[in-house]
Amino acid sequence: MVIGAAVLLFIASFLKTYDGFDSNAWDGLGSGLGLYMGAVAGAALIVVNRCLPQPRKVLGLDLGNTGVGFTVLVAWIMFWDLVDVPDQVDAGGGLILGFIASAVLAGAAVATPLVPPLSAALVGAPKPVAPQPYGAQPPSGYGYPGAQQPGQPYGGQPQPQPGQPFGGQPQAPQQAQAAQPAGDFSPFWFAVPVARPLYGEDGSPTPIAELAPGTWYLAVEQRGAALVAQTQDGRRGVLQDASGIQRG
Repeated sequence: MVIGAAVLLFIASFLKTYDGFDSNAWDGLGSGLGLYMGAVAGAALIVVNRCLPQPRKVLGLDLGNTGVGFTVLVAWIMFWDLVDVPDQVDAGGGLILGFIASAVLAGAAVATPLVPPLSAALVGAPKPVAPQPYGAQPPSGYGYPGAQQPGQPYGGQPQPQPGQPFGGQPQAPQQAQAAQPAGDFSPFWFAVPVARPLYGEDGSPTPIAELAPGTWYLAVEQRGAALVAQTQDGRRGVLQDASGIQRG
């Protein structure tokens, strides 16, 4: 209502102030800027104050109350301008529409704190954001584990589970099948509960890498109770101790 009345007041400033005279409010800055635009400025202060989550003050003055004062003062002046029309002259559309718009504007501004539906905030307070667990990552869209992520080498580390500390030990490990028939094997992601060595596929006794807890690795083959795993950099080796691992 305040915005609509301000628009009407702005339009009225370009209409004839008195019939028979080709003049409007902009023929004098005191009328155009001081009177008509003063009410529009008051409406702008009211709207801005309503759009803020909390009322603001400038130089100790509340924006909303200052805007209400502007609109009431303009309506009061427009009323007496309409009453005190010079003799032999009729009020023009600019003066009549200006008074009506200023009266509606002032009435809406004064009624705003008195009528509950009008006093509701135009923009609600921002909702608090629920904190994420430490180290949790938002979903990537490609899923984990077992899904390849863009720009990540085959067998790279997927995103950790929400609520699982970064680099921490996976929770609620699922026991892997120790003796799974080779014909039924399908690659899967897994994580080790403690650091375990990864030996070369050639049977060398020297480890080629160490699997760290909290990191996902890809099991590509099963050899009895052992697993052939692939690290983040693409190296393959044999995990001889597959007990207690968590499957993804």
